[in-house]
Amino acid sequence: MNLTSLRIITTDIERLVQFFETVTGLTAQWYTEEFAEIVTNKGTLALGSTRTMSLFGEGLVQPGTNKNVIIEFRVDNVDEVYKRIKNSVSDIVQQPTTMPWGNRSLLFRDPDGNLINFFTPVTPEAIKKFS
Repeated sequence: MNLTSLRIITTDIERLVQFFETVTGLTAQWYTEEFAEIVTNKGTLALGSTRTMSLFGEGLVQPGTNKNVIIEFRVDNVDEVYKRIKNSVSDIVQQPTTMPWGNRSLLFRDPDGNLINFFTPVTPEAIKKFS
């Protein structure tokens, strides 16, 4: 089994897609006005409007209420990424900090309040884990 993608449902898809294009430096592939994907080498971040959920049923999601999931992206140099995005992100939770498990981590919120972690393995153990 392989985890292929993670989907965020939002009330403002254009705003969220633009945000993730800015912070990742990647261009989203739009499939409809209601659904886009940002594809990385290891997986896909899918972004859908609340209207896409009507295909599955009513009342399944509540956009902007995530308080228990962190979406993580491994980056080559978290300090350089921080310099590039710090003026584009309104809610930096933690500036780049080396964590006890060996990753240098930048934690921030997207416009819907979802926690996003950009990290770079920096200790030999963490580097080995991701190589």
